[in-house]
Amino acid sequence: MRPNKIKQMWREGKCVTLGWLSVSHGFTAEVMARLGFDALCVDLQHGTAEMRDVAPMLQAISQTDTVPVVRVAWNEPAAIMKALDLGAYAIIVPLVNTAEEAAMAVAACRYPPVGMRSNGPVRASQYGGSDYVANANNEIVVMAMIETKQGLANLDAICATPGLDAVYIGPADLSFALGLPPRGDNPDPLHMATCDKIRDTAHKAGIKCVMHCAAAPFAAGAVKRGFDMVMLTSDLSCMIAGARAQLEELKAKSK
Repeated sequence: MRPNKIKQMWREGKCVTLGWLSVSHGFTAEVMARLGFDALCVDLQHGTAEMRDVAPMLQAISQTDTVPVVRVAWNEPAAIMKALDLGAYAIIVPLVNTAEEAAMAVAACRYPPVGMRSNGPVRASQYGGSDYVANANNEIVVMAMIETKQGLANLDAICATPGLDAVYIGPADLSFALGLPPRGDNPDPLHMATCDKIRDTAHKAGIKCVMHCAAAPFAAGAVKRGFDMVMLTSDLSCMIAGARAQLEELKAKSK
């Protein structure tokens, strides 16, 4: 089976860079995949993509060495299994509140006897290799998002879930949970301390911790703070920022 670069990098003690796809188009996915991110996520929760968009976007990503990741819209086994069958090598599950919910997510990503995933890797075996089914349990990465009051209250139990590879911090919803206005790259001391607590709890349990960032300066700080993966930016954010910068420069220089 094709090895999972995310797991390889984590074994080597390296931080993984993750890009984000909010736009549901194969060409956007291809362009982002060729920029040098270690992994790239198709966002089914808040992006414009639907499940029908996942296959062509993963096909575009698989032209490169970038690891294909999917954030599902909900902790729903059928959607998780479908994304995996289409070739996702990592799954991000949002709004995980309890150890039981984390265990359900893990089970959907693992074949029996350790999980409940149904056998039918229609595209995954083409991408991963003919021995995909025999090795997928060891290669697929499962990440549970910690972003609610209940999730924080059950943090230790969630991190101790057998088979869970990482917890993923959703900073905007975490801000809600802390009584703060939602924002990316939140420098609020309470938010920073909570993120560090999530990281430390994950590491104590022997799993990884991921920080969702909005810009390079904050992401660089997260790397220095010991996070194992940083989401750096999205296709949509870059398009907006680039177009705005060019337009503002034009207006300034044509006065």
